[in-house]
Amino acid sequence: MNVNPITTSRIHSAIASASSATGVDFDYLLGQAKLESGLNASARASTSSATGLYQFIDQSWLSVVKKHGAEHGLSWAADAIQPGANGKLTVADGATKQAILGLRNDPSVASIMAAASASDNGQALQGTLGRAATGTDLYMAHFLGLGGATKFLTTMQANPSASGASLFPNAAAANGNVFYASDGSARSLSDIYSRFAAKLGSAASATGGVPSAGYRYASQALDTGDGATVVTGNGESATTALAWARGMTGQSAAQTNVASLFRPTPDTARLAYMMLASMGA
Repeated sequence: MNVNPITTSRIHSAIASASSATGVDFDYLLGQAKLESGLNASARASTSSATGLYQFIDQSWLSVVKKHGAEHGLSWAADAIQPGANGKLTVADGATKQAILGLRNDPSVASIMAAASASDNGQALQGTLGRAATGTDLYMAHFLGLGGATKFLTTMQANPSASGASLFPNAAAANGNVFYASDGSARSLSDIYSRFAAKLGSAASATGGVPSAGYRYASQALDTGDGATVVTGNGESATTALAWARGMTGQSAAQTNVASLFRPTPDTARLAYMMLASMGA
């Protein structure tokens, strides 16, 4: 899919800003957008209400804006979204509802909401899996929902050769190319997972010359005594990053709230920017 260079540049900038604001990996967000819409902010699905850069369906969009909109200057939208009689989220005023749903086509809003959703999913999955969530884990949560991703990942840990189609018949019926090979055989959970991991990686690299945001979540657990999780630069160890962060502040990781870099406070957001600058990103 060919995308106007100016539009692509704006999309890259929007994704980089969302990554810096939330701590969610730039390459993951870029790869997700590439897979979902081909970096087309106006993309619309033909079989569902999925729209925009990250192909949010109506209810998923209303849910994330309701939860995170106020944090990012969208209080008017978050306040307007309320549970309906059927339990689904709705907006009483039709024009306001269309305006909120239309925000899916704004790269900046779509990117920050996608990052906020990924952050929520990452924290929930980490608590369930007992390890840091990978980009592929996050994409599984986007693809199957948090409950579906939890079911997928925990089952895969116990039985990686289990059939994905048997575990998710409805999803398999709607996404046959994901759950079945070209010969019609059902793919295993580990095969589905590996294919998504490869697609995310190739999608991000296929954008051509786009720099990474310059940091990653530390994948190793650090015995710091204060429960810290730090972000690292490309090729930098988690221990080195933690030492650098402490040196910048002169405080413990707990005191500076380094653990919250996954969803930073204003102070730790500034620290993240300083880290990026120090590494030449």
